[in-house]
Amino acid sequence: MKHIVQTIDFQEYLSSAELPGQDRELLETARAATLTSYAPYSHYHVGAAVRLTGGQIVTGSNQENISFPAGLCAERVALFAAVSQFPGIAIEAIAISARADNFDVTEPVPPCGMCRQAIAEYEMKFNKGIRIILGGETGKALVIDNMEQLLPLMFREKGLVKP
Repeated sequence: MKHIVQTIDFQEYLSSAELPGQDRELLETARAATLTSYAPYSHYHVGAAVRLTGGQIVTGSNQENISFPAGLCAERVALFAAVSQFPGIAIEAIAISARADNFDVTEPVPPCGMCRQAIAEYEMKFNKGIRIILGGETGKALVIDNMEQLLPLMFREKGLVKP
């Protein structure tokens, strides 16, 4: 047996004001996207903003449904919109933020497992890491260089058996 330890490499900023310009702007855009969220059940509004290599920014917000599995997270809304509106253009970065109706979101909001795999898919598709910027309404912000840091044992195409 071999014991292996993996660590996560990321940058932590005391506030979004400390972020480099493009990262700060993308996080602010994600925060604004929370206003388009449809969250009548959780009252937790998530926004995401994707920046493409050409500089285009596409946003998304969580969209809930009374049949809970039918809803969609903000990250996947933004990713799917970006690759359908700008096919063939690689994703450079994604920022994620949230606000709640009943409390202040002061911690960075990480993507769920399905969204991590979706981000990983686009890293594999474009053979390029995607910068991940996480924040809440206020408080610290985190920057992760690529999805490999958040999902080190991600499912990859080589895991599929091909005839």
